[in-house]
Amino acid sequence: MTTIPTLCPMATAMTQEIRITKKPARRGDDGYKVVSVRMKEEMLERLDVLSGKTNRSRNELINLLLESALDIVKVDD
Repeated sequence: MTTIPTLCPMATAMTQEIRITKKPARRGDDGYKVVSVRMKEEMLERLDVLSGKTNRSRNELINLLLESALDIVKVDD
């Protein structure tokens, strides 16, 4: 019969289970949400060029550009 090592020093050598407490969910705890965006290949290529020039990821650039655009956008009634 094979014994399974336990994480508790007080457990007997014949323990047949290991108990591990569940960690709290981490999804979304940083304030960010994942979204999917369709864009034309030309725009993606332009984004990649900018990414190379600035040494920033696509994700970082998209967030910076959207943040700037949202600050200056005007809606015509």
